[in-house]
Amino acid sequence: MEYEIAPEELKAQQEAGGDVVLLDVREPWEFEIAKIANSKSIPMGDIPARFNQELDPEKHIVVICHHGVRSMNVTAWLRQQGFEKAQSLRGGIDRWARQIDPTVPVY
Repeated sequence: MEYEIAPEELKAQQEAGGDVVLLDVREPWEFEIAKIANSKSIPMGDIPARFNQELDPEKHIVVICHHGVRSMNVTAWLRQQGFEKAQSLRGGIDRWARQIDPTVPVY
Protein backbone atom coordinates (compact mmCIF):
# COMPACT_ATOMS: atom_id res chain seq x y z
CA MET A 1 0.00 0.00 0.00
CA GLU A 2 1.33 3.43 -0.95
CA TYR A 3 2.19 5.93 1.78
CA GLU A 4 -0.11 8.54 0.18
CA ILE A 5 -3.62 8.47 -1.19
CA ALA A 6 -4.99 11.11 -3.57
CA PRO A 7 -8.21 12.87 -2.57
CA GLU A 8 -9.92 11.40 -5.65
CA GLU A 9 -8.98 7.87 -4.57
CA LEU A 10 -10.27 8.45 -1.05
CA LYS A 11 -13.56 9.85 -2.37
CA ALA A 12 -13.98 6.81 -4.66
CA GLN A 13 -13.35 4.44 -1.73
CA GLN A 14 -15.89 6.29 0.42
CA GLU A 15 -18.49 6.17 -2.36
CA ALA A 16 -17.85 2.45 -2.81
CA GLY A 17 -18.61 1.91 0.88
CA GLY A 18 -15.00 1.27 1.89
CA ASP A 19 -14.32 1.09 5.61
CA VAL A 20 -11.85 3.97 6.03
CA VAL A 21 -10.92 5.69 9.29
CA LEU A 22 -10.22 9.39 8.76
CA LEU A 23 -7.63 10.53 11.31
CA ASP A 24 -7.19 14.31 11.47
CA VAL A 25 -3.90 15.22 13.16
CA ARG A 26 -4.25 19.02 13.01
CA GLU A 27 -4.63 21.18 16.09
CA PRO A 28 -8.14 21.54 17.60
CA TRP A 29 -8.51 25.12 16.34
CA GLU A 30 -7.78 23.94 12.78
CA PHE A 31 -10.26 21.08 13.11
CA GLU A 32 -12.93 23.60 14.17
CA ILE A 33 -12.35 25.68 11.02
CA ALA A 34 -12.47 22.84 8.50
CA LYS A 35 -13.03 19.10 8.69
CA ILE A 36 -14.08 16.14 6.60
CA ALA A 37 -17.28 14.53 7.87
CA ASN A 38 -16.76 11.62 10.27
CA SER A 39 -13.09 12.45 10.90
CA LYS A 40 -11.50 11.51 14.22
CA SER A 41 -9.41 14.30 15.71
CA ILE A 42 -6.17 13.37 17.49
CA PRO A 43 -3.61 16.21 17.31
CA MET A 44 -0.20 15.10 16.06
CA GLY A 45 1.43 15.65 19.45
CA ASP A 46 -1.11 13.34 21.12
CA ILE A 47 -0.69 10.41 18.70
CA PRO A 48 2.05 8.56 20.68
CA ALA A 49 -0.05 8.61 23.87
CA ARG A 50 -3.39 7.76 22.28
CA PHE A 51 -2.87 5.62 19.16
CA ASN A 52 -2.88 2.24 20.92
CA GLN A 53 -6.17 2.94 22.70
CA GLU A 54 -8.01 4.67 19.87
CA LEU A 55 -6.81 3.19 16.58
CA ASP A 56 -7.11 -0.32 15.14
CA PRO A 57 -3.99 -1.53 13.29
CA GLU A 58 -6.18 -3.72 11.07
CA LYS A 59 -8.18 -0.77 9.71
CA HIS A 60 -7.39 1.37 6.67
CA ILE A 61 -6.46 4.73 8.23
CA VAL A 62 -6.16 7.90 6.16
CA VAL A 63 -4.24 10.59 8.05
CA ILE A 64 -5.24 14.19 7.33
CA CYS A 65 -3.55 17.53 8.04
CA HIS A 66 -3.52 20.95 6.37
CA HIS A 67 -1.23 20.33 3.37
CA GLY A 68 0.08 16.78 3.85
CA VAL A 69 3.36 17.23 5.75
CA ARG A 70 2.23 16.39 9.29
CA SER A 71 0.03 13.58 8.00
CA MET A 72 2.98 12.02 6.14
CA ASN A 73 5.09 12.14 9.32
CA VAL A 74 2.31 10.51 11.34
CA THR A 75 1.72 7.92 8.61
CA ALA A 76 5.41 6.96 8.60
CA TRP A 77 5.39 6.71 12.40
CA LEU A 78 2.20 4.61 12.44
CA ARG A 79 3.70 2.27 9.83
CA GLN A 80 6.71 1.79 12.12
CA GLN A 81 4.26 0.81 14.89
CA GLY A 82 2.71 -1.89 12.68
CA PHE A 83 -0.17 0.06 11.13
CA GLU A 84 0.48 -1.22 7.61
CA LYS A 85 -2.75 0.26 6.19
CA ALA A 86 -2.03 3.87 7.21
CA GLN A 87 -1.90 6.42 4.40
CA SER A 88 -1.48 10.19 4.22
CA LEU A 89 -4.01 12.29 2.30
CA ARG A 90 -1.93 13.89 -0.47
CA GLY A 91 -2.29 17.67 -0.32
CA GLY A 92 -4.21 17.54 2.96
CA ILE A 93 -7.56 19.05 3.69
CA ASP A 94 -6.60 22.05 1.55
CA ARG A 95 -6.51 19.90 -1.60
CA TRP A 96 -9.65 18.03 -0.48
CA ALA A 97 -11.52 21.35 -0.17
CA ARG A 98 -10.31 22.60 -3.56
CA GLN A 99 -10.85 19.39 -5.55
CA ILE A 100 -13.49 17.30 -3.79
CA ASP A 101 -15.69 19.27 -1.38
CA PRO A 102 -15.95 23.04 -1.86
CA THR A 103 -18.12 23.29 1.28
CA VAL A 104 -15.00 22.63 3.39
CA PRO A 105 -13.43 26.03 4.20
CA VAL A 106 -9.95 26.84 2.91
CA TYR A 107 -7.72 28.57 5.45
